[in-house]
Amino acid sequence: MSDLTGKKVAFLLKRGVEQPELTEPWAVLEAAGAQPVLVSEEHGTITALIGDWDRGDDFAVDLTLDEADPADFDALVLPGGTLNSDKIRTNPKAIAFVRAFVEADKPVASICHGPWILIEADAVAGRKITSTTRISTDLKNAGADWTDAEVVVDGKLVTSRSPRDLPAFNAALVEAVARG
Repeated sequence: MSDLTGKKVAFLLKRGVEQPELTEPWAVLEAAGAQPVLVSEEHGTITALIGDWDRGDDFAVDLTLDEADPADFDALVLPGGTLNSDKIRTNPKAIAFVRAFVEADKPVASICHGPWILIEADAVAGRKITSTTRISTDLKNAGADWTDAEVVVDGKLVTSRSPRDLPAFNAALVEAVARG
């Protein structure tokens, strides 16, 4: 595993995030020495879901979107969850945050419904990408070259389909953060 000591990675999410898509990449990054940071709209906690339905755990917000500066981070992770992704993609501050990573050519990793957010950030046109099949038409309509694969890496963009693909997603995420 790569040594990511000194790397700071933002996780942008809201209530309804798919819990394993938050906790498993977070744990892998921490184990590699990176510092994951939970960024959300407001202070407090967010409640995760499991399978978009069952209540998961609560997680403390480290920084709000008003406090978080994309320049302070080495990479961005956009976990999925239908509710989480749908709410984030309608928040102009969140979209500006994501767009800043894309424009700075920093690694961005997104899984399941997370690529919905990338559509709003104008980050998918002409890019090879994967996601849950439920949003494949949205991605294609936004100009993405969508494919059904466990993980797709296009430059510094890493995407995956679902929690079942987390081992491949996590490996590609660590490699992307290590490459910078």
